[in-house]
Amino acid sequence: MSIWFRHLLTDGLARRRPELKALAFVVVASVKNRVVISAASAWAEQEGAFTGMALADACAAVPGLLAINEVPGQAAKLLRLIGLGCIRYTPVVSLDLPDGLMLDISGCAHLWGGEREYLKEIVLKLRAAGFDARAAIADTQGAAWAVARFALRQPIVAGGAQAAAVAGLPPAALRLAPEALEKLKKLGFEHIEPLLTIAPQSLRRRFGPGLLLRIGQALGQVEEYLEVLVLPVPFMERLPSLEPIRTVPGITIAIENLLKMLCLRLQAEGLGVRKAVLKCHRIDGRKVQVGISTTKGTHSVSHLLRLFTLQIDKIEPALGIELFVMEALRTEQMEVIQEQLWAESKGLADTALAELLDRIAGKVGAEAIQRFLPAENHWPERSVKLAASLTEQPETAWPELPRPIRLLPVPESIEVMALVPDHPPKLFVYQGKRHTIAKADGPERIGREWWQDSGAHRDYYIVEDDSGQRYWLFRSGHYDGGDARWYLHGYFA
Repeated sequence: MSIWFRHLLTDGLARRRPELKALAFVVVASVKNRVVISAASAWAEQEGAFTGMALADACAAVPGLLAINEVPGQAAKLLRLIGLGCIRYTPVVSLDLPDGLMLDISGCAHLWGGEREYLKEIVLKLRAAGFDARAAIADTQGAAWAVARFALRQPIVAGGAQAAAVAGLPPAALRLAPEALEKLKKLGFEHIEPLLTIAPQSLRRRFGPGLLLRIGQALGQVEEYLEVLVLPVPFMERLPSLEPIRTVPGITIAIENLLKMLCLRLQAEGLGVRKAVLKCHRIDGRKVQVGISTTKGTHSVSHLLRLFTLQIDKIEPALGIELFVMEALRTEQMEVIQEQLWAESKGLADTALAELLDRIAGKVGAEAIQRFLPAENHWPERSVKLAASLTEQPETAWPELPRPIRLLPVPESIEVMALVPDHPPKLFVYQGKRHTIAKADGPERIGREWWQDSGAHRDYYIVEDDSGQRYWLFRSGHYDGGDARWYLHGYFA
């Protein structure tokens, strides 16, 4: 069965925006610096606006014509949704872009009382849904395609009667390229019937192999295969019970086992749960269910289990639950993150983390792995210290003000130019390279402790050069002092 949607895009838009049903509107796209109609509604065609016309010409012919910009890929997406709905009639459904579907209905029509009732059921369903659909049934895809689009009557072609069905149709019914159709038109071929009587060698010599291929497909002499539309596999797991479960601990264990199986599949595909439902089938034949939602996709079993635990009180097991079904109704793509170490552990106290660090140290050396803690000191190079172990706790909190990712152990001298002496620098020169500063923030003044040795204070600036690199600079001492100098002390990410 071939199904043709004469106004696919416009019917789809009218379904979402009912106010368009009574309007003449078109869908337009840019083609070689021209705005051309790619789809026209039934009302627009009655007024004189057709597919392929320039929008300016159509507006002149149809005053008040509404134009809507085409969204790339919208037709394929809409056809896919309709095709998934047609799987209820046959398991073999294929997209026939740009405006049709192709169904292999072998062995299906008798379930609806025959081919005529079968075709009527599908077409009426589609028209009730708002789509202007036509359909035809034949032994071959080519014949069904031709009859659905060009025949005025008899949408069902008898077995083996493909040649008679397509003989009186125009050459366009053979799904030929525009160049071949133009050549046939110039030679005076208005119907397919004369082409069926010409020797294949003559047709191949004049029109190439494309015409013979399409004729062979329409008559059943050449095999043509469908690219089957596959239903999306649902993320669903089932857990039957050997004995009916009635207790909260038993339900909790069942939920945890289901989540482990479900999250393992999701994690393998880089997906996370946004909405999940647990269906509990009781031995009395009834079904109870609870659901949870998350603000962000996750495949953390512990987190999802805590959410379902809050819903267990809503489950009434009655005489017992014999089957648990967990289904992820909504998922989303997740970034690959290393959360396994942190999902159900105690952070740095986890032995698995310590063992991992031991293995890394065995490959790159223990000195390459360092952990730093904040120290009780305002002077930046003395405000951090090396941790003695993985379990050592900090004695003070990290500073709340921004600090560079890489802090130089000893500040390095730079040359600076500023518009006003006490303003942030406009450029600086470091190791012979000139950096023009685009943005700057500061100053942040840091003075020496009164009990330490005497010396100048520091005014720190966060600056960003014109290439996007960010640095931590400071001026030592007052700008009007003779000993004021500039230094680079760190790099931000």
